[in-house]
Amino acid sequence: MSQNALAQLLPMILLFAVFYFLIIRPQQKQQQAHKEMIESLKKGDKIVTNGGLVAEVVKAEEDFIKIKLNDSTIVRLDKNYVARKLD
Repeated sequence: MSQNALAQLLPMILLFAVFYFLIIRPQQKQQQAHKEMIESLKKGDKIVTNGGLVAEVVKAEEDFIKIKLNDSTIVRLDKNYVARKLD
């Protein structure tokens, strides 16, 4: 009886393992890398927002950053809306 139960559970365990290594783990690594990038933002860095705006960081605060869109426009942006940092 226990062999039969193990035989029924084995495909589910294998499916979960594949799911974890192909989907969950890479997504966690990507989230961690994005969090580290956001925490490392400093004055002068060029960023792209989730809305597609290219801006320059003026000041990094705790939850927000001040960004310069052009020579006369400075706005506050929630750090969660930074898509990526330009090199």
